[in-house]
Formats: sequence, C-alpha cells, structure tokens
Amino acid sequence: MCNSDLYPSSKKIIHIDMDCFFAAVEMRDNPAYREVPLAIGGPSDRRGVLSTCNYQARRFGVRSAMPTGQAMKLCPDLVVVPGRMEVYRQVSKQIRAIFERYTDKIEPLSLDEAYLDVTDSGLYSGSATLIAKAIRENIYDELALTASAGVAPVKFIAKIASDLNKPNGMYIVTPEEVGAFVERLALSKIPGVGKVTIRKLHAMGLRCGADVQEYGRDNLVMQLGKFGESLWERAHGIDTRDVVTVRDPKSVGIERTFSKNICSFDECWAFIEGHFAELERRLAPKLVDRTITKLGVKMKFADFQQTTVEHHYTQLELEPFRHLLSQAIARQHQREIRLLGIFAGLKPKADAEQLMLSL
Repeated sequence: MCNSDLYPSSKKIIHIDMDCFFAAVEMRDNPAYREVPLAIGGPSDRRGVLSTCNYQARRFGVRSAMPTGQAMKLCPDLVVVPGRMEVYRQVSKQIRAIFERYTDKIEPLSLDEAYLDVTDSGLYSGSATLIAKAIRENIYDELALTASAGVAPVKFIAKIASDLNKPNGMYIVTPEEVGAFVERLALSKIPGVGKVTIRKLHAMGLRCGADVQEYGRDNLVMQLGKFGESLWERAHGIDTRDVVTVRDPKSVGIERTFSKNICSFDECWAFIEGHFAELERRLAPKLVDRTITKLGVKMKFADFQQTTVEHHYTQLELEPFRHLLSQAIARQHQREIRLLGIFAGLKPKADAEQLMLSL
C-alpha cells in the first residue's frame, strides 16, 4: 500500500504536452496536410530520421525517431516535409506566454512540453484542474492547436497522466488517488523504463506498481542498483523534484527525457541536429559578457547511470558534437538511452582571458 505521507500532496503540478506539435503546426498552416498521414523529417535515404508525425501516420506504425525510409515502407502515402524550426520556436513562445498568465513556475522540457507548478496560484480558486482546462482552451482559441494535460501532486505522475487521454485530453490524479494509481500503473509507463528494462522487470515478475511494492526496496536495490531505488520511489508515488525555473548560469544547454528510450547513434544525432539551432539561439544573448570554454554531450541510460563527455572548445559549431556523441555512445554498452543533452560551458570574458593566459 502506498504511504501518502511520502509525497508532497500539497503540490499542484500540471504537465502540458502539445499534440504532435510540429505536424500540428504544419496542418494548421496548410489545409492540404490535414487529412493525410504527415511526418516532419529529412530525406528518405538511410540517414534521414523523422522528428514527429501526425496521428494518421501513427496508425500505420510510423513514429518519431524512425528512419524515413522505414516509415515510407510502412506508409507509402506518407507526406514528409522539412521542419520549420523558426516557426515552431515562435509558436512555442506564444504557448509560453499563455503559461505565464497562470504561473511563473514553468519548467520547459522542449518546445512542445512543460511542467507548471500552480500550487500558489489563486486563479480559479486554486483549482489546478480548472487552470489546466483554461490553458488548453487558450491554446486552442488563440493558436488553433490542441494540447493534452496531466494534473497530479508530483511531476512524474503528471507527465504520465498527460499521455492517458491523448490527443486533446486531460487526466487528473488527486492526492487521494495517488496510491491506487501507482499500484495499478504498468511499469512500462514510467518515464525511463524502456524495452530492455521492462523485459528484465517482467522476468523478475514485476509488471505494475503493486508488484514493486511487494518486492521490497532492499531486493530492488540489490537487483537493480540505483535504478531500483528510483523504481521503488515511483511505485510509492514519490517524486521530490521541484519544477525548476532557474538554470545554471555557468552553462547553457538543451536536454530531453524521451517518452520512449532510444538506442542508436542516428537517433541521437537526429536530436542534436534538430536542437542545435535552439542551443545557438539560447546561447547568443549570453555571449555579450561571456565566452564559450567547452562543449559537451550528456547522456542518461535506462538504468539511470549518467555519462558526460566534454572538451575544450571556444566556438559553437555542430561538428564537434558528432565526436562528443561518438565518445558517449562508446559508453552505452547496449543500454537504452532515456535522456540526451547538449551544452556549452561559459565563463565571464575576464575569467576566460585570464584562463587562456595561464595555459
């Protein structure tokens, strides 16, 4: 049985996730795309990888991070269009402006999803459910896009909940419902539990939260190490992470925890290529009084072990990330990848100049 004293039930967390965001923007802006299977991605050669697709395409088994050639075999009528990152970034800013009407505690995870902490909001008599409903209505009325939402007292449950009634839906888990929710929760729904991990858990007889609770913390840690501790916490509704609104000023980066783990170099490189321009944009205002000292790649595996590869660079260029990614992938050891990030380390210009003189 889940102990409700173990999680901060006073928190009100909303996870907003736009529905097939890039594809939805394309369908909004071009009516010809609205009734056809559509994907955003590169050419159909072996290195082309899809960044996202609409729900018509998903019915054929097409999914994000899939090679374009494979997607075309599954869905010969698939329409593949190149992404328009500047447009998506602008729409993302508009969505962020809507969030800011309701709270200043916003943690963007990517252009199309974010956590919001509305614990202290007095709007709608403090109802997180009504705030989430209003946000979704604002997004639809003003931007002609749909968003799904999850509402819960902790982050990971809010994220899971936002996926349960997709597309254009909402799911609420109240503090009183957390215990029952995690007991029946399929372990495959927990962020970071990928195909390899779930096979191992099933072999141990673990399929839902109640199974983990019965298995016991010590046994889990003995079998699974650090990941066992995290899994035990999630199976008891525990997630003490706050919604993070302030980032480390010593670096600028972009990272994503994938809804489904990835494995290959090409999938990782597609993420880096697709987000490089966003890193460049975030970095630009910082370079007024700071300079780049290093570039790096951060990777977290399905067992929650993390590795970071970084080297000294003084300019932001895409190609160094290919070498950094190769070194990070070499540490994978057949594990699935749950999180990937790229970053640039910074120092004030005076400190950097002194560092260079001392080398």
